[in-house]
Amino acid sequence: MRRAADAESVLMYRLGLSRTRIAELVRVHPAVVGYHLVIARRRDPGLEGEHRAAAGARTSPSPMSLTRMEEVIAWIVVEGRRPREHSEHKDERSMARWLSDRRREAAEGTLDPAYHDGRARVPEWTGTPREVADEARWHDRLAELVAFRREGNDWPRHHDYDSEREHTLGVWIHAQRYKRRRGDLDPVKVKLLDDAVPGWQTGRKRGRPPRR
Repeated sequence: MRRAADAESVLMYRLGLSRTRIAELVRVHPAVVGYHLVIARRRDPGLEGEHRAAAGARTSPSPMSLTRMEEVIAWIVVEGRRPREHSEHKDERSMARWLSDRRREAAEGTLDPAYHDGRARVPEWTGTPREVADEARWHDRLAELVAFRREGNDWPRHHDYDSEREHTLGVWIHAQRYKRRRGDLDPVKVKLLDDAVPGWQTGRKRGRPPRR
């Protein structure tokens, strides 16, 4: 990606075209257009005002909020989960609050159209608190399984286990295998498991003693 904004995309945005429409015209993914607009807004604070005036919009998120959206999306893509409101990291808590505000607006039907592209790119930012908690718990279990295996342990068992820790992880990975066989496991999670703990679908080999 270039550090300089694409002049053609910026001009069309200045004339009032939406990011989606610009992406259609230049035949690129909306994320690419968004990347260039983030650069352009930082260098030209008046760009957003010109866009709103040209589009005839009465209100629109500030350039800072749109930039924040791109930062949140990038964080979610890298981390594979939504930011947590009770994180020990201040910036993660700030992103979680930003997402919470957008989820509330979406539920109320007041989400600004400027956020719709971002919502489509990262649909995980919507959802109930319970769904958010379940998603966070899934990623925590994956991290615990990675640590368990790195300690030299064999795959955790949900029967005949040696500890509650092994039992918890054994039940969890058994459930992931069951969902995978039924085709119910999210492909994104399948890839995360494949990358983090290769061989998870096979598990223990019969007749082979556990590694310690």
